[in-house]
Amino acid sequence: MKIGIVCYPTFGGSGVVATELGIALAEKGHEIHFITYKQPVRLELLSHHIHFHEVSVPQYPLFQYQPYELALSSKLVTVVKEFKLDLLHVHYAIPHAYAGYMAKKMLEEEGIRIPMVTTLHGTDITLVGNHPFYKPAVTFSINKSDAVTSVSQSLKDDTLRLFDIKQEIDVVPNFIDIEKHSLTYTDCQRAMMANEQERIVTHVSNLRPVKRIQDVIEVFDRIQKKIPSKLIMVGEGPEKEPAERLVTEKGIAEKVLFLGNSDEVNKILSFSDLFILPSEKESFGLAALEAMSSGVPVISSNTGGLPEVNEHGVSGYLHDIGDIEGMAAHAIHILGDDKTLHEFKQNAKKVAYRFETKNVVPLYEAVYEKALALSVSM
Repeated sequence: MKIGIVCYPTFGGSGVVATELGIALAEKGHEIHFITYKQPVRLELLSHHIHFHEVSVPQYPLFQYQPYELALSSKLVTVVKEFKLDLLHVHYAIPHAYAGYMAKKMLEEEGIRIPMVTTLHGTDITLVGNHPFYKPAVTFSINKSDAVTSVSQSLKDDTLRLFDIKQEIDVVPNFIDIEKHSLTYTDCQRAMMANEQERIVTHVSNLRPVKRIQDVIEVFDRIQKKIPSKLIMVGEGPEKEPAERLVTEKGIAEKVLFLGNSDEVNKILSFSDLFILPSEKESFGLAALEAMSSGVPVISSNTGGLPEVNEHGVSGYLHDIGDIEGMAAHAIHILGDDKTLHEFKQNAKKVAYRFETKNVVPLYEAVYEKALALSVSM
């Protein structure tokens, strides 16, 4: 199959999943064409099975805001025609599904029918899409897709509750390549982060308010009072500076490392002992899954899709949003002795195997086949 993938090329979860999906599909022999405004951050290698097409937006002083959707639609038409694509898979309803629909209509004018699969990832539904200004366009784009998937049952439920959806929505969870997360490390590498007797606690995100970064600091502060430990904060975002001020106020600045965005998250997770994700909202919880695949137990909130990923009492613990004391207590329980920590590490990896790439990618292929069959029958 020749598949065009449209996504945000950034460190965010939707872009990561779209990129990893394209790579996995290419390894199975499909021809993949990424169409976006810059090469996705995890797309390290182009090949005869993987191609990248940059969407350029001409700068016109007439426009206060440059029309990316228009440029994307035109680029999709060009790529579909030039490379004879069989299907478009767009990640994120706004603006990608909307642009994809416009491309479909332009192609139909030339007698070309191409099905479009839309994957809903989270904030395109719960935050951006639910804004009254965008809601009609999101509803229209979803209903005009040939097939729709969501990354969790929780997100599917939210979509059906917030929008007037006529389309069937298939739940296809995010996935993980366990082998990529089965890294080993040397004592020297770990020693750069913490002393031998210290536990390593990690948080990875875009450091937005929804991630409740202050809660991460508060939970860690309680941990470090009981157990020698270090906190590694990976990511960039608006909550970074307030978090840096908070650790200074608490007098624990020397125990917290802010690493910014990193291409070595897998390595950092490989020598981590615990992952904290106290988010106010998570449509799936990809960061938690990545941690678990590296054998790192997770302390998380119980919001959104997280209960579908993190198994309470097995791969870690789930708590109500803002339950700092409960999160800290369970974190201390996991980290308190080597035997308990080892058991949770083993269980975290076992749970993560449910989301192995080889188990999930065929689900997407089945959705593609359904969309293609529907397009032919119309």
